[in-house]
Amino acid sequence: MKTLNEDMKTGQFKNVYLLFGEEAYLKKQYKERLTKALLPEGDTMNYAHYEGKGIPPSELIDLAETMPFFADRRLIVVEDSGFFKNASPELADYVKQMPDTACFLFVENEVDKRGRLYKAVKDKGRAVELGRQDEKTLMLWILGMVKREEKKIQESTVRYLIAKTGTDMENLEKELEKLFCYTVDREEIRAEDVDAICTTQITNKIFEMIEAVACQNQKKALDYYYDLLALKEPPMRILYLLARQFKLLLEVQELVKKGYGKKQVAQEAGLHPFVAGKYMDQCRNFSKDELRAIMEEAAELEECVKTGRLNDVMSVEIFILKKRGKV
Repeated sequence: MKTLNEDMKTGQFKNVYLLFGEEAYLKKQYKERLTKALLPEGDTMNYAHYEGKGIPPSELIDLAETMPFFADRRLIVVEDSGFFKNASPELADYVKQMPDTACFLFVENEVDKRGRLYKAVKDKGRAVELGRQDEKTLMLWILGMVKREEKKIQESTVRYLIAKTGTDMENLEKELEKLFCYTVDREEIRAEDVDAICTTQITNKIFEMIEAVACQNQKKALDYYYDLLALKEPPMRILYLLARQFKLLLEVQELVKKGYGKKQVAQEAGLHPFVAGKYMDQCRNFSKDELRAIMEEAAELEECVKTGRLNDVMSVEIFILKKRGKV
């Protein structure tokens, strides 16, 4: 991100940019900022946008070879093309010798860093990974947004907001907008405001269900389950998410046994560091054999529902009510 900001500050731009990673909010923000910096406002003649798979590379190359209309450059934005997962030798070769009058801006979810196109972009321009931000960065970002609204919020309330709504920046922005509107008549945002107006992410509900199961508080776990049913979540999706969560707990448990720290666990398991810490705490409530047995039980219950031997709502109730974990 530092290099992107430096390019926009100095006005010294590369011929090709690649924004990729899990954080959709940051990709959107930098795509918009780069577009504004690379082209004068309202210049539609020298702007082209492509999205989705199946884009002919030859069409992009032909457009890049076309001289811009009364401007320094032509900007070609390409989103979710799949070029960086599937081989695109034609584009890889072209990027290496493309003219200064054209600029490619690729925005992708996943890339193969071993691929020719990725290497070509990295050599010729900038390949910037915009992944999930750590808790400290998220907190500073939230505090900055709160300050711009001339409001106040305690650090503990910020942590509670992240724990309740998740670490996705796009979702956090929406929840903050709700909080700003809800507290329009006062300065401070409090934890009770978060409870009153913010939406708990389903993954957090599932996590809380598992926490209740681990503490052998089946009544509390069932309450969470019925809350999700009231929100029209299908029972089989809830069972799937529960099973997936236990699978992640097993993976985290094995990484912890190898001596991995929170940052390494997050990287290996594909989790946000903030979430990884919670998983590391929770996996201590279960043995390896117990976690494996739980996943097998979830698969058996799913099979019972598919074959008509068991009601879908009841299947999850059975899964929750079984005594597991440590008190």
